[in-house]
Amino acid sequence: MLFTEVTELLSADHVCFYFPLIICVKLFLRYCSLFFCSFLGFQMADPFLYHTGDRSRYGCLGHEVQIEHIKAYVCRPSFFTDKAVIVIHDIFGWMFPDIRYIVDLIAGHGYITICPDFFKGTDPWKTTDHWADFADWMKHHDPTKADKEADVVLKYLKEQCDAKKIGIVGFSWGGMAVHHLMLKNPQLTAGVSLYGIIRDSEERYDLLNPTFFIFGEKDHTISYDQVSCCTGNKLKQYCKVAYKIKVYPGQVHGFAQLKPEDMKPADKPYIEEARKDMIDWIKMFV
Repeated sequence: MLFTEVTELLSADHVCFYFPLIICVKLFLRYCSLFFCSFLGFQMADPFLYHTGDRSRYGCLGHEVQIEHIKAYVCRPSFFTDKAVIVIHDIFGWMFPDIRYIVDLIAGHGYITICPDFFKGTDPWKTTDHWADFADWMKHHDPTKADKEADVVLKYLKEQCDAKKIGIVGFSWGGMAVHHLMLKNPQLTAGVSLYGIIRDSEERYDLLNPTFFIFGEKDHTISYDQVSCCTGNKLKQYCKVAYKIKVYPGQVHGFAQLKPEDMKPADKPYIEEARKDMIDWIKMFV
């Protein structure tokens, strides 16, 4: 119950008496949420500086397909290619306009590009959901449990699309899934993880193939210290394949997904730089 709702039920004297208790309870609940979200690999964003509510409509260039037990959005280039890229969506799911824009953008560079529904038909996180419930939602949407869906999509790309080399790109939740898959699945030629990392595995540095980590300097979900601690120093020591870590000045969580009409002028150069870097990494290894 919100504080304003509580105060409506109490007299003025009661409000004065219970006010400190109400504030303490609110703070306790907030820090419980912070703890569990951090434990699961996210820091709380209250809210994300990535304003998901104000999104322009987007006319997609691709189409939807059914692949065994999951749906997916696919976009192909105008010419034949045996190269493909899997895009893993963020917490807002495979139908979010920004993620489909990215799929079309990558396809425009000459790759069969596919964004499967890694939530398998369950509800994505919505802008109307309460952040206090985020930890519980994450328990049922674990990015380290994406292996089965990844195998299904890899099989589809090889058998139905004649793909020979396959890369993977993921954003936020999807970035965590990419980090996990680049530790587990050698079929993925290269990966790009945008503002998402695995933090609680001892094997998180043993990348199987080249992986690029992209972060925003002002990301409230992954601090610069966490980036340095969880990736940079240890990767340098243990990683046996090519990797890259880059932090983009002034950028918040989700910055690289914005469609042109949703960008702020000051952020546009960094968004375009991140996308170019992402594409260049894919072209280098896929």
